Parts: sequence; C-alpha cells; structure tokens
Amino acid sequence: MKKGTLLFDFDGVVVDTEPQYTIFWNKMGKEYLNIENFGLKIKGQTLGNIQQDFFSGKSDCFSKIMKALHDLHENMIFQYVKGFESFIECVSSDFNTAIVTSSNLLKMAKAIEAHPEIDQMFDKIFTEEDSSKSKPDPECYIVGMTYFNSKKEDTVIFEDSLSGLESARRSGAKVVGLATTNSIDTIKDLADLVIEDFENLTVKTIENLLSKE
Repeated sequence: MKKGTLLFDFDGVVVDTEPQYTIFWNKMGKEYLNIENFGLKIKGQTLGNIQQDFFSGKSDCFSKIMKALHDLHENMIFQYVKGFESFIECVSSDFNTAIVTSSNLLKMAKAIEAHPEIDQMFDKIFTEEDSSKSKPDPECYIVGMTYFNSKKEDTVIFEDSLSGLESARRSGAKVVGLATTNSIDTIKDLADLVIEDFENLTVKTIENLLSKE
C-alpha cells in the first residue's frame, strides 16, 4: 500500500524551463500589451486563461503569440531541476506520483519527445485539458488527489509559482515550494517546506512532513 501521493507541477519543478518562459512572456507582454514583467503576472496560468484575461478581442495578436510559442517549444531545453531524477526514483515505489501542469497536451508531448522516460517516471500526467479552472484555483490538484483516492492529509504538492503555490495551499495538501522561479523569502510563507532543488530531499523528509498536524 502506498504511503501517500506526491503531485508535481512541471515547469520550474520537474524541469528548469521557467527562465525561458519568463523571457518569452515578458517580450510578448511588452510587444502586444505594453505590460512590463508580464511573465511573472501569468506564471502558473493556462493558455486559455491568459487568452481570456488579457487577449479577449485580440485573436490576431494571440494567434501570433501561439505561433511564437510553438517555435519556442520546438527549441526548448528541458533540463531537469537538480536532483529530481534521483528523488523521483527514490519515492516512486512508496508514493503515487503525478505531474499536474497548466501546460497543454501538445507542450507535454514535446517534453516527452525530449525525455521519453518522463512517461515512466510518473503514474499519471494531468494537463490543462484535465481541469476547467486555472491556478490559483485548486481544482487541478483536487483532480489529482481524487484520481488516486488520496486524502489531502496524505498528499504533498510541489510548486514554484505564486499562483501554483496558492492553488496547492487551497487544496489542503502539504506544500513544498521550489525556489526556482521566486526567492526563498518570497515563497516561504506559502509553503510548509522550501527547497532550492531536490539534491538533499529525502523520503524521510516527506514522511515527516506528512506526519505534521
């Protein structure tokens, strides 16, 4: 019997792609909306929500952005966050594991094309298509817990973005914050544990986290 469930955001948690996205969305925000630091404003949100919230009535602009995003994914470097591969190997036999990402199926297909082993690392991959609401709404993580029939007390969520951390917190699960996108000081009050990477994270640490009230 598994000890619990571990749910992982993808970008900035499993793979260190956030700097590439930040540069891209900052450029798009400045070019099409005249908004500075747009990348930080929309981190963790689905493309559907970005379109609805910022590009309603601007279908031509958003189509151009989608073309540029496709080109970005074609050339994206999917480098694992330090220590992640060893960590997931250590926990996979004791815990249910899943990716819960705001990215869509096409984006994840590109990631799996670059790293075919991702399909074997996790019991399940949830994408934008599996939820009707975007982070910071907790729906995507509740979907993940429901799939494994896991209680919130038995679940740990790994997140990096502010909207993702809020989503994780609102789900009621324990939260591990990755300081890959934001500083430790910025996210320390939004997580039960903050780490820079997975290098020194152990199964025992996760077990202790789940045992806390």
